[in-house]
Amino acid sequence: MADPIIISASPHVHSARTSKKVMYDVLYALIPAFLVSIYVFGISALILTSVAIISCIVFEYLIQKYLLKTEITITDGSALITGILLAFNLPTNLPIYMIIVGSLIAIGVAKLSFGGLGYNIFNPALVGRVFLLVCFPVQMTSWPTAIENNLSIDAITGETTLGIIKEGLMYGETMTTISERIPSSMELLLGLTSGSAGEMSALALLLGGIFLIVRKVITWHIPVTIIVTMAIMTGIFWLVNPELYASPIIHILSGGAILGAFYMATDLVTSPMTKKGMVIFAVGIAIITVVIRLFGAYPEGISFAILIMNAFVPLIDKYFKPRRFGNKIKSKII
Repeated sequence: MADPIIISASPHVHSARTSKKVMYDVLYALIPAFLVSIYVFGISALILTSVAIISCIVFEYLIQKYLLKTEITITDGSALITGILLAFNLPTNLPIYMIIVGSLIAIGVAKLSFGGLGYNIFNPALVGRVFLLVCFPVQMTSWPTAIENNLSIDAITGETTLGIIKEGLMYGETMTTISERIPSSMELLLGLTSGSAGEMSALALLLGGIFLIVRKVITWHIPVTIIVTMAIMTGIFWLVNPELYASPIIHILSGGAILGAFYMATDLVTSPMTKKGMVIFAVGIAIITVVIRLFGAYPEGISFAILIMNAFVPLIDKYFKPRRFGNKIKSKII
């Protein structure tokens, strides 16, 4: 029996842009951050990313061929991007078997169990990361940190910037004393600090994000709204008590704020369709992230925030539907 013809209402918009081209644009945008990660962490970053990519592609192939018995889609680039983004959200010293488990959850549970690309309601890479965080909290919070030693860079285990701030404040320290132990704004911008593989250099991530906006893969609404809302919220607390709260610059440049804003929250499948919906979605992500960072037990919260708001996307799309094609806009005659 031939495949059924799907008939839908007009207009039918044709474009030369395919899912594969979009995925490879994202790949190009991630190259600067990947190069910084290799510079900072060396071979361990390359191993982490390679294992995640290969695992995601292999699991997608095996599940589609032998379990679902559907069309093989490993060439569309989505499994490749899922692997890279998963690796970018993991410590580079994570054991290989944990990376493989995270890839299985990302592809098998978060993506293919919903029907594959275009049907998943949660960001697959973030689901894999959060699963690993819940199952292996010690390994997932043992962060390598870059230490310059003459001309070489060695990786040792240390805390992230947000982790140092959270722990210091918990033990009664002030931001004045804590600031002596955390990287400067320039170090956070360039990436010579501790953290996940892909959140090292804010500058590299910003360059890639701008590339995606210029290429019209994403729009500015989600990333800019997230960053601005986070800056306003953390700025208010910082102005009220700068000894108890970190500055907005630290919150924006450290952790996964920029990685999440430009590359995870903007996922075309799991984000709202309309511009108004995108802004509401982004504001929700920013609020949840700041609340977790300032008042929660965990120093970082953007992964949880994005997944929580992913669940609200169908509701947001329902109440902020795009205007019907050909529908007249009511005008007010003065």
